[in-house]
Amino acid sequence: MHAIRCIHNLFLFTQEAYNMKKSKLILLIFVIILILGGIALFTNLKDRTIYNKSYVNGNSAGNLYNAGLFCEDRGTVFFANPDDNYRLYSMDSNGDHLKKLCDDTVMYINADEHYIYYVRNNDRNSASFAFFTFDNNSLCRITRDGKQLKILDPDPCIYATLIGNYVYYLHYDKEQATTLYKVGIDGKGRTKVSDNYLFTCSTLGQYFYSNGTTTDGCLYQYDSVSDEMTKIYDCNCYKPIVSGTDNVYYLDVNQNNALVHTNIPADKPRTLTTDSIDLYNVYGSYIYYQRYSEDHPALCMIKNDGSDFKELAQGNYSNINVTSNRIYFTDFKTRQVFYTSTSNPGELTPFHPGVAK
Repeated sequence: MHAIRCIHNLFLFTQEAYNMKKSKLILLIFVIILILGGIALFTNLKDRTIYNKSYVNGNSAGNLYNAGLFCEDRGTVFFANPDDNYRLYSMDSNGDHLKKLCDDTVMYINADEHYIYYVRNNDRNSASFAFFTFDNNSLCRITRDGKQLKILDPDPCIYATLIGNYVYYLHYDKEQATTLYKVGIDGKGRTKVSDNYLFTCSTLGQYFYSNGTTTDGCLYQYDSVSDEMTKIYDCNCYKPIVSGTDNVYYLDVNQNNALVHTNIPADKPRTLTTDSIDLYNVYGSYIYYQRYSEDHPALCMIKNDGSDFKELAQGNYSNINVTSNRIYFTDFKTRQVFYTSTSNPGELTPFHPGVAK
C-alpha cells in the first residue's frame, strides 16, 4: 500500500513538473510573439510615410532654377555645404546652429513639414555641376533630422520639385533620354508624365508652369490633379516664375533673354531690363540676376517693377539662391560661395559655415 502511494505521489510530481515546463514554454512563446510583434510594429511605424494634407510646394522657383542648393522651411535652412563637398546640412536663417544631416552630396533640395527631398549626386566633385555626373540612387527622401533615408528613384534625375504628395522631376535613362516623371513621396507610383523636357520649378499649389519645348516657347500650366497641360500665355519665354496670374516673370527669347513681367489677364508685358540674362531669382519685391556680357558681366539686382538697379558684384556668378536673410551665389571660376544680406545687399561675404560631425 505504501509503495502504491509513493508511485502515485511520484506521478503527481512528474505531472506537476511537466505542467510547469509546459507553462514556461507557453509563456516563452508568448513573450517571443510579443517581441516579434513589437519589432514588426516599430518597423511599420518607422517606415510609415506621413503624407501632406495640402498641395505643399517644396522650394521657391528661383532657387530650384539655380540648382536648389538652399531651401528654407519653418525657420530652418537646409543647404548643400560648400565646406563639406556640398553635403546636406541645416542651420537657422542667420547661419547659426549648424548641423550635418547626412553624407550625401545634394542639390534640388525641397522640404515639407516632415521630410527633406533632394537629388543625390555623390560622384560630383565640388567644382562640377554638370548634368550627367550623377550616381545611382539619385532621388532621395530623408527626415528633417537626417534619419530614415529612402530612395524614391534609383535612376539619374534633375530639377526635382515637390507638389503635395508627389515629386516631379526630369528622369534620365539610356532608352528614353530625358523625360518628365513623377513619384509619390512614399516611393510608389513612379510614372512617366511626358516625353518632353519640362522645367517643374515654378509651382503654385497643385500647378507647375513651364515654357514649351517642342513647337513653341509659350507659357504652359500643368495641373497635377488632372495631369493636363494647358497653354495660358502666348509668348516665347524661358524659365518662367509664376506667383499668380497677375505676377509672371520670364526671360524673353525674342529679346535676347531680357527679363519681362506680365499680368496674364491684362496681357501687358513689360520689359524690366534690356540686359541679356543668364539666370535670375525673384524674392519679395526684388529680382537678382546674372547679366550676360563678354566685357562687363555682373551680378545685379532691381526692384520687381524694374527700378533701383544696383550692381552687386562684377564677374560671372551662378546658383543664385535666396533665403529670408541672405542671398547666396557662387563665383563661376573659383567656386567660392558668397552671400549678402537681403535687407541691405551690397557687401559680399565668403560663405564658410564650417564642418560638423
